[in-house]
Amino acid sequence: MAICPNGHDSASDDFCDICGMRIAGSPSPGRPGSAPSPAMGMPGPGPGPGPGVAGAGDPCPRCGTPRVGQFCETCGYKFGAAQPPWSPAPHAPPSASGLSPSSQPMSAPWPSPSAQSAPSRSSAPSVPSVPSVPIVQPVSPTRPVPPSQYAPAVWTAVVSCDRAYFESVRAASGPDAAAVSFPSYYAERRFRLSGSQMRIGRRSVSRGINPEIDLTGPPADPGISRLHAVLIAMPDGSWAVLDPGSANGTVVNGTEVPTGVQVPLRDGDRINLGAWTAIAVQRG
Repeated sequence: MAICPNGHDSASDDFCDICGMRIAGSPSPGRPGSAPSPAMGMPGPGPGPGPGVAGAGDPCPRCGTPRVGQFCETCGYKFGAAQPPWSPAPHAPPSASGLSPSSQPMSAPWPSPSAQSAPSRSSAPSVPSVPSVPIVQPVSPTRPVPPSQYAPAVWTAVVSCDRAYFESVRAASGPDAAAVSFPSYYAERRFRLSGSQMRIGRRSVSRGINPEIDLTGPPADPGISRLHAVLIAMPDGSWAVLDPGSANGTVVNGTEVPTGVQVPLRDGDRINLGAWTAIAVQRG
C-alpha cells in the first residue's frame, strides 16, 4: 500500500485514493510509457496502465480519458463515486459577424451613466413644458411726482468777445498791448457742460491737448493758454471754475481767481480770460 505526500494510505500507487495527490515515484503522464496525454482526451502512445488498478483503461464518464488511477488525470473525476457524468457544452453556431461568441467583444455589464441618469419613458410620464410667464404687478393709479430739486440740470457755456474787458486789459498791459487788436467779428459759440470736468484752452497736437471748450479760433485770442482753466462738476449739480496756473489769469465777475482754487459758479456768472474772451455760464 502506497502513502501519498499528505500521509494518506492509498491502494493506488500513482494518485492518492483520498486526496488525489500524485504519489512520489509514479510515472509522469507526459513521459513515454505513461498514461494517455490529457491534451486532446485521447489515449497516447505507450503501454497501458500498470497492474493492480481495478478498471484500468476504462474511459472517464466525464471527459473520456482512459482510467489510470482512482482520479481522472484530465478532469479530476473520482472513479467509483456517485457523481453525475459530465457532458461537454454544445458547440454554439457562429454569429452573424462570423465570430464565435467567445471571440466577440464583451458588452458592458452595466448601462452607461447617461442611460442610468435618463428616466425611461415607461417609468415616468412625460410632462409638457409650460412657458414661463412674467409676473406683472398691478399698477395702482398715483399722482404724478414732481421733479426733484436735486435733479441734474443742464448747464451751457456761451463764448463771445467782451469789448470792455479788452480795453481794461490793454490799459493795464502797457505799450505792448497795442499790437493786440479787438476782432471785427466774432460768432457766438455754445458748449453744453457734461461729464466731470470741461477744460478751457487752445488745441495743441504736439502736447496732446484737446480741450472740451476749444478757443483756438479764428479769431484766435493770443492771451489764452493751451490749458487756461477747468470747469469742474459739483455734487449738487452746479459747476465751479479753477485756474491751474495760466499765463494771464482768469476773472469771474470782475474778480481774479486765485491759482488752484475752485470758485463756485451761479447761473449767469461771467468768466473773462485772455485779451477779450468772455464765457457766460447759463443753467437750463
